[in-house]
Amino acid sequence: MEISDVRIKLVDAGAERLLAFCSITIDAAFVVRDLKLIGGPSGPFVAMPSRKLTGYCGSCGGKNPLRAHYCSQCGGRLATANSPRDDESHPRLYADIAHPINAACRERLQQRIVTEYEAELVRSREPGYASRYDAIGDE
Repeated sequence: MEISDVRIKLVDAGAERLLAFCSITIDAAFVVRDLKLIGGPSGPFVAMPSRKLTGYCGSCGGKNPLRAHYCSQCGGRLATANSPRDDESHPRLYADIAHPINAACRERLQQRIVTEYEAELVRSREPGYASRYDAIGDE
């Protein structure tokens, strides 16, 4: 697998920990959008694109956010005991849409994205700077 392109969209300095959004192109043929670069205690890390998990009402079968107490369809009380949990028993509210299968792939991906982020910071200080992030697929 070759990461053939990385595009960065810097986030305003007012954001707490979110540094940038990025999209990667793999083998010049497949794009993964909306990865997030987040500032962590030991440096920036990449968060994969994710979706909010939902649960279903036992009465009507309506789809609801996991933290909802009442069904948005029928108004019935929702059971919260069946919420998925992470390794530390916290409720899991999001699931990755795309992610590396192993640590070596994650490290290679993260290293490339952080390098491109640092280069984008330098480019952003130049006159006439424009992000290439939204131009994927326009070529």
